[in-house]
Amino acid sequence: MATTALPSAHTVPELTLEFPNNRLLIDLCGEFDRNLTHIESALGVQLLHTGNSIAIVGDAEGADRAAEALRTLYARLEQGKEVEPGDVDGAIRLGRSGDGTPTQKGDQLEMFKGGRLEIHTRKKTVEPRTVTQKQYVEQLFDNELVFGLGPAGTGKTYLAVAVAVSAFLEGHVDKIILARPAVEAGERLGFLPGNMKEKVDPYMQPLYDALGDFLPGKQVAKLIEEKRIEIAPLAFMRGRTLSHAFVLLDEAQNATTMQMKMFLTRMGEGSQMAITGDPSQIDLPRGVPSGLVEAAKVLDGVKGIGFTRFKAEDVVRHPMVARIIRAYDKHNA
Repeated sequence: MATTALPSAHTVPELTLEFPNNRLLIDLCGEFDRNLTHIESALGVQLLHTGNSIAIVGDAEGADRAAEALRTLYARLEQGKEVEPGDVDGAIRLGRSGDGTPTQKGDQLEMFKGGRLEIHTRKKTVEPRTVTQKQYVEQLFDNELVFGLGPAGTGKTYLAVAVAVSAFLEGHVDKIILARPAVEAGERLGFLPGNMKEKVDPYMQPLYDALGDFLPGKQVAKLIEEKRIEIAPLAFMRGRTLSHAFVLLDEAQNATTMQMKMFLTRMGEGSQMAITGDPSQIDLPRGVPSGLVEAAKVLDGVKGIGFTRFKAEDVVRHPMVARIIRAYDKHNA
């Protein structure tokens, strides 16, 4: 793939990228050039597709980021992978760090070279789509205890479950334990009929959904029956020692100080823990401090414990979610 700077009578910089494989170039552009349109809209540039080249017109920073995104996506196609809308968004985001400053040139390409930042499961391969997600996945591989803090939609729980499934399939752990505090989010649900599992399943459903993305439904059911996957309220962890397991505590902002300390001291030999939560979405009764907020203060800097703090820029759901989070942050500030 060649890069040529074109002279122009205009003050707007123009850059041309040449792609040797026309078939891959078609996939890069997407149906009705939707991928190019996405990049144009996100970066404020104009992309002109002619023959086996794409010309980029725009300010220097926008053109450079668009070029890096196109190179990243083309490299992905060369590896035999597909390019979906989320991958385009990820390539655009990876042109900037979490604080909005440009990353080193070529940092995006590293994300698609495979290896440890590709999380392999039975149903799909998961890759980080923002710089912060990349740091988070690295910490999940490198540390025994990791905190993922930040707003909804940033992939905190999803990536942790993906790493847990990958570790289980590769034999690094013997079981997966997923827990949540059974706290109602501002509603009174009243008496729930059924046995214990039926009572707590509504609270645990997001964890079932994540597992279903990575493992076939029948395998999930079989592993749950064999207790090699456990999905339970946080209260069920009391008195246990969790050895050779990947343990995830989700929605940890709703754990009390005592519950958090109880959970953290369950770690046994050969285990790894991930704790995720959004300190801005605490549903505990007024006056009850969040164990997550306290733990983040007490444990920051402790060897072997990783902290990743996500921002609205890391939201990988609908773009409207990021705008909503920013609006609330601005209002609260």
